[in-house]
Amino acid sequence: MRLLIMALIIAFIGLQYRLWFGDGSLSEVVQLSAELELQKQKLRELEERNRKLEAQVLDLQSGLDAYEEKARNDLGMIKKGETFFQIVSPAASAGN
Repeated sequence: MRLLIMALIIAFIGLQYRLWFGDGSLSEVVQLSAELELQKQKLRELEERNRKLEAQVLDLQSGLDAYEEKARNDLGMIKKGETFFQIVSPAASAGN
């Protein structure tokens, strides 16, 4: 009877060891869950970026308005006959 109890205690300790420190332990599960959430957040950000890029591609494919807007914003281009005005605020004087 003592031998059976000792064997059960050893088995219990072995199972507890695996639960806390072995492969698939509770700490590993918590760590992997946190890593999974981080990866999900990165995935959401990349999906949002892809949606924006896809919308931009569709705009560029659909007509010249998108090309014109991109040229105006990114390259500072203007149409023939237009006048470009740049408003510059006065610089703060060095003595103040």
